[in-house]
Amino acid sequence: MRTTRVIAEQDRGGAFFGRRKGHKLRDNHARLLAEVLPRLRLPAGTDKLAPAGLFPHPVREVWLEIGFGGGEHLLARARENPDIGFIGCEPFVNGMAKLLAGVEEHAIANLRVWDDDATLVLPRLPEASIGRVFVLYPDPWPKRRHRKRRFIGEETLAALARVMRPGAELRFATDIDDYAAWALARIDRSGLFAWRAERADDWRRPWTGWPGTRYEAKALREGRLPMYLTFVRR
Repeated sequence: MRTTRVIAEQDRGGAFFGRRKGHKLRDNHARLLAEVLPRLRLPAGTDKLAPAGLFPHPVREVWLEIGFGGGEHLLARARENPDIGFIGCEPFVNGMAKLLAGVEEHAIANLRVWDDDATLVLPRLPEASIGRVFVLYPDPWPKRRHRKRRFIGEETLAALARVMRPGAELRFATDIDDYAAWALARIDRSGLFAWRAERADDWRRPWTGWPGTRYEAKALREGRLPMYLTFVRR
């Protein structure tokens, strides 16, 4: 697994994500990482996962969020959909700690996490096992030489399509015009997903029940307009 990961990261010029840790953790956040994260983390290794069996109670389907940042969206969706199981991937330690604080505060039981590269999880998921995928404000890698590190690409789209059931939604949000165009071009070329937009408001307005994220708030403060793109697995 480690060798495969190194080769993959070399091919794309590095990992899809940037730094792993920010400011020093508060004592409570350090405790959560030590005590709660091991309980919620997906099993390590290369064995196939049984998504519906990861949770302490039956769930009607499983949704996946890749790069949940501070966890604002993931926590909100998990709380409003207790009958759905959620898997959240986020390698940034401080963001993971914030999510775990929300899990503990609200006693959320329908959530499992992965604190490393999401591409290590996708091959372990069965075909057509995921009902919805969120990729919200991923790192835009704005420099031309780094663009192949963007998460939305040919290989990751194929990997997502394999684990998503027909009709499942892929929700992608960004505040970077170039990344939106990049994603649209590659998704259209893949032939695996259909873009649902019929009018401008379909991508200018957020999804129903949208809780917002701290990255989105920063973008709005700095004058960048978010785009909300919805694709359906063919």
